[in-house]
Amino acid sequence: MKKTIAIIGAGYLQRPLVEKAKQMGLRTICFAWAEGAVCKDICNRFYPISIVEKEEILAICREEQIAGICTIASDVAAPTVAYIANAMGLSGNSYESALRANNKYLMRQALAQAGVPCPGYIMVDGECTKGEGANGRRDECTKGEGLQLPLIVKPSDRSGSMAVTKVTDWADLEEAVRRAQEASFKHEAMVEEFIDGREISVEMISCHGTHYALQITDKVTTEAPHFVELAHHQPSNLPADTQAHIFDLTRRALDALGLTCGASHSEYKITSEGRIAVMEIGGRMGGDFIGSDLVRLSTGYDFLQGVIEVALGQTIHPQPQAIAHSGVFFLSAETPQVKEYIDHTNKYPEIVAAEQTDHELHHLTCSGDRSGYFIYRDNKRFEIGEQKHV
Repeated sequence: MKKTIAIIGAGYLQRPLVEKAKQMGLRTICFAWAEGAVCKDICNRFYPISIVEKEEILAICREEQIAGICTIASDVAAPTVAYIANAMGLSGNSYESALRANNKYLMRQALAQAGVPCPGYIMVDGECTKGEGANGRRDECTKGEGLQLPLIVKPSDRSGSMAVTKVTDWADLEEAVRRAQEASFKHEAMVEEFIDGREISVEMISCHGTHYALQITDKVTTEAPHFVELAHHQPSNLPADTQAHIFDLTRRALDALGLTCGASHSEYKITSEGRIAVMEIGGRMGGDFIGSDLVRLSTGYDFLQGVIEVALGQTIHPQPQAIAHSGVFFLSAETPQVKEYIDHTNKYPEIVAAEQTDHELHHLTCSGDRSGYFIYRDNKRFEIGEQKHV
């Protein structure tokens, strides 16, 4: 009889995970609302239930006698995965650690207490129009409680650059906080020090508390005000000693958050003076094809398979290799030149996948505004048009 694995989420982000599980001979069940659930047609059984309804999902998982549970690229799903894994005695992060990693304020607190370098920050959880924020102190919304301009404002519990704003004038802070609070599930906004520098992310997988470094990703973004990713490239071109230091920082950060099991995606900023700061850490695989495709293409390590193996309670010993360069470019009003490559993939043997998802090109305020992509694998970093690279 096939083992059953539960997957929280059923949108396009989870499709590679479902397909990999089926390739591994597993029976798959998925949970999500039906709208946009592309996995409902490829999994063995689909349950149209919100991914935050953990008690209802737990009851079904017990009936299904699942052998493991996981998700990829979804911050919202991660606490549900941990809750069910804990309740059923399956492999997974503790529910408490999943909650810490899913809330930027709790995350900052844990990292700061562990001495992991982070931006200065406050959380605003009250009505900004009344001049009240965290702990009821006045003027936090209008003065930033000791923080200096410019500032970054974001929801405490969302991803994909949703409702992220750079504020350069105190008069604009209130509106930025309101926008972030509206996007937040808990109506919370993080106000934090703006760090100007290059952006990277660190891809790791953990098993029984041992953290295995897989890759560092260089990012290209729209810059201010929303910082939406335009491209990702692996491997990073940072010096080897800097990469080793960042891997060590990430291990410390994962220990501080209590993330011991499965994939993690850690985002950093590095200033021109060499300051390194952790911006966010997700207890899940990176989205934008970073975990599902780019790691495998650049290192030969099947990250998806590793996530499933850990969820099933297996012990892993990843050995990634530097075998190629990989990356993804996204189509938008800011990057119309990407369309040429999507339309003529036959001219570019480096391109391994491409799709235009929207015929209209939108200006980017979040990752959901992008209109397509192409993924490449080559013996060097792929360059297109005039797009800036780090």
